[in-house]
Amino acid sequence: MEDPIPEAGDKTACSLHDVAARLTELAEVTHSYAARLESGQRASGVGSGATVTYLSGIPEINKAIDAAVQRACKEILTAQPDGPRPGPVLDGALETVRWKISHGVEMRTIYQHTTRFDEATKAYVRQVTEHGAQVRTLGEFFDRLIIIDAAIAFISANDVRTDAVAIEEPSVVRFLRDVFERSWDRAERFPFIPLHAAKAADDVIPSIRESIRRLLVEGYSDKKIARRLGISERSLQAHVASMKQALGAHNRLQLGYLLGRSETTIVL
Repeated sequence: MEDPIPEAGDKTACSLHDVAARLTELAEVTHSYAARLESGQRASGVGSGATVTYLSGIPEINKAIDAAVQRACKEILTAQPDGPRPGPVLDGALETVRWKISHGVEMRTIYQHTTRFDEATKAYVRQVTEHGAQVRTLGEFFDRLIIIDAAIAFISANDVRTDAVAIEEPSVVRFLRDVFERSWDRAERFPFIPLHAAKAADDVIPSIRESIRRLLVEGYSDKKIARRLGISERSLQAHVASMKQALGAHNRLQLGYLLGRSETTIVL
């Protein structure tokens, strides 16, 4: 862009829009592959082994991911959206993380900012980072992504994530890895010192509310906004109430108008 970007908040918004644009492009590629595969075609690339495989159902997805993780020898990159994950799920992943790291596999994970408030996630992250894993968080929505050894990637094939696509086409895997790296560079380290909830809130709430502002202006429903940010609808409504109060809005319609006019980051 030719115009300067003077404000830090504007830079953040620009970065998030860049990630969103790349993820939109990725989604279009995914849906194209999924449509071809569902119609009985097998997508193949140039060269031996360059394939895209459609996985239907959670058991089949988990089986394929587990097999790929077991074969990992260099790195495992994961992006896990939808806020905090259940404690039992984290407990089940811990032993695998320990084993792979002890055998020289680099592991990096991106969560959403809201995981900073979850005790089970904080305990899990503390343990895996002690073993050498790296964890960061982002305020914006992203879809689930797993990349193993820069050779195979898993992405969701539908909104409810009951179907997935396993990609071994080198150019697509390279594109996905680039998306992950750009998101990783913009993400923030998972904080532990200090551990107070107030500090966690100070660090991430401005980013969360800026995302809410943008999504409201773009016309997303409360349900979709909450899902994108990994928070409950009740938490979203609390954020919106605070934003209304700060801007002096008497209702949601007026809030939308004021937010649409705002050119600065919402820091409340």
